[in-house]
Amino acid sequence: MTAEALRVLLAENPLTLLYFTSPTCSVCKVLRPKVEALIAENPLWHFEYINTDESREIAGQRLIFAVPTLLFMAEGREITRHSRHFGMHDLEKILNRYSKIYGESS
Repeated sequence: MTAEALRVLLAENPLTLLYFTSPTCSVCKVLRPKVEALIAENPLWHFEYINTDESREIAGQRLIFAVPTLLFMAEGREITRHSRHFGMHDLEKILNRYSKIYGESS
């Protein structure tokens, strides 16, 4: 993914979860299906998987120092992030909270 492609993606999707990972990250591989399942329950959210090895520019711009890192984006702005160790319950609360906010405003 290029920086321009990410800019367009964020402009087109009010709520986006960016999942930064690396092919060598075993934790990333285990968590990805769990995160995707949460996204499936929250249809207002767009999910984007970003390989930090292939998208070094984006990882640098977004200050990604560890994987997995999840960036929760609303209207193109970061609202929160979780890196390395996080609970699925915490992620679910964030997704549901902003789904409710954006669902009510549409």
